[in-house]
Amino acid sequence: MKFLIIIPAHNEEQNIAFCLQSLLHQSFTDFSVVVVNDGSTDNTEKIVRDFVSRDSRFSLKNLDKSLHEPGAKVVRTFNQGLATADLDLFDVICKFDADIIFPADYLQKVQQVFRDFPKAGMVSGLVRIKKSVFEKQLAYDFKDEKRQWIFENLSSKNHVRGPIKAYRKQCFLDMSGLRPVLGWDNIDVMLAKKNGWEIHTVKALWVKHLRPTAYKYKNQKARKLGEYYYNIGLSLPLAAISSAKSSLKNRSLSEFFITMNSYIRQNSNRELTEDEIMYIRNLRWKEMWQKSRLK
Repeated sequence: MKFLIIIPAHNEEQNIAFCLQSLLHQSFTDFSVVVVNDGSTDNTEKIVRDFVSRDSRFSLKNLDKSLHEPGAKVVRTFNQGLATADLDLFDVICKFDADIIFPADYLQKVQQVFRDFPKAGMVSGLVRIKKSVFEKQLAYDFKDEKRQWIFENLSSKNHVRGPIKAYRKQCFLDMSGLRPVLGWDNIDVMLAKKNGWEIHTVKALWVKHLRPTAYKYKNQKARKLGEYYYNIGLSLPLAAISSAKSSLKNRSLSEFFITMNSYIRQNSNRELTEDEIMYIRNLRWKEMWQKSRLK
């Protein structure tokens, strides 16, 4: 089983050496890494070139800097790296972030899941973030005896997070790759399920996320949520119910109106087909019904 690892990177001089070094020392060695440098103005390119010169499994593709579009930018950068590879040579396609440190057995454990579960379409460990100062001398230590790393609680532990996506190639092809929109890393999960694939997270396996994911302002988060509901094809009633649940959870009535205003204002063409939209809508209704019965 051979892995293709694509790492989009923009101004990651503080992090990318840790990421690539952790991949360099993986116990599972049958992989190729393509770092896609999206117009970095720092030393990212120089650092990557050092790894390329040391190991033939690493390669670099340089791009001009692209416009900042949440969700779309990273997928388009990833696709540029994907276009450099012959997919016939690979069994697993990974989209990894440049600010992740992997334990030495990470790829081995992921490969074992793909091998042991033929219907496993997406696999990952969990993402943890530092509680305080990052101690560089402990960068590759995953015993965490000081308990410095905590679960990045942005989603369920059953969700394969955006920074550490690994797809069985056939699953990736069945869902027609990644969609360049905000919410792509939830859309892919739903499309994988639509095509009969399973999602697996290895709870005992974790990575270090050096630059945690976060929205800077609450109102921005609400606006992005409305855009996300539109991108995944929610109908107006579904969007309203989903917005209400989120605003109740956060105890913010204003969040509901900001989210719904953002949803209504969206007018771009959706990246999903009508068949995919209907599947996602039915899935959301089903999940809501199941949760209501459990209460």
